[in-house]
Amino acid sequence: MTLIELSFAGFALVGLLGIIGIVVIVTGRAPKNFNWKKNVEKKALKEDKSETNFLEPELPKGETETTIDEEEDIEAPADGAVKLEENVIYEELSEEEISINRRQFLTKALRISFGAFAGIQLISYLGFIWPKVSGGFGSKIDAGSIEEIKNQLFQADGSVIPAFIPAARAYVLPLSEDAAANSQFASGSTVTDGLVAVYQRCVHLGCRVPWCNSSQGFECPCHGSKYNMVGEYFAGPAPRNLDRFNVANVSGRLIIDTGTIIESPRAPGMSVKYPQGLSCIALTTEE
Repeated sequence: MTLIELSFAGFALVGLLGIIGIVVIVTGRAPKNFNWKKNVEKKALKEDKSETNFLEPELPKGETETTIDEEEDIEAPADGAVKLEENVIYEELSEEEISINRRQFLTKALRISFGAFAGIQLISYLGFIWPKVSGGFGSKIDAGSIEEIKNQLFQADGSVIPAFIPAARAYVLPLSEDAAANSQFASGSTVTDGLVAVYQRCVHLGCRVPWCNSSQGFECPCHGSKYNMVGEYFAGPAPRNLDRFNVANVSGRLIIDTGTIIESPRAPGMSVKYPQGLSCIALTTEE
């Protein structure tokens, strides 16, 4: 179950418990004609009667009290054991006490439900902010063998088709050492073994920018922003170059670090020629 599904389940659980709580409150109320004052007075009167000491009447002078001994001899068992009788007294709960017990149960149920809801929200929150250890966007992605990627990039007619890495959400493209040395990417870790990794998202409004094979560059269909082969700005409303990621050669494999998105301003000059053919988008908005 994903974090979003877990959050919806938590909301549904809290809503269900809330409905149950309302039903319990409504059905568990005391009767409408229940008068708590009369109930208290009856209890107090009962206690007063139980604690009342009655005085014995005085006998007239000259008369003596005649007592009758009604005690009977109780025969003890032959073995000397005393037989005990157990009396179980059942006390009936009043409507008020039953109502209190229902409220206590409801209070505990609501506390547990809100605690569970808070726990679900905390887990969801930590899932979004906690850095991913391995796998998935936001971590270091193994794009594959560098040699195999290079063989895939270059076509027989000399054109280039980028290698798209879904897990990294990036296009891998070639950038020669000479071109890299004359670009704003000469320093840093965005180039390794003649390869760069460009983020698929257009920096204008976040559309996924596709590859145009005829022009050998990226052209956004949303608002017409255009970039050359390595993501350098050419035309349109985009404020900067396409974003990119740091890359590294680890035992002959290309590792893309998607944990950090590298931004760069519009290039003062194009390190790779663009366009190299017809554009895939007729309308171009230049600034």
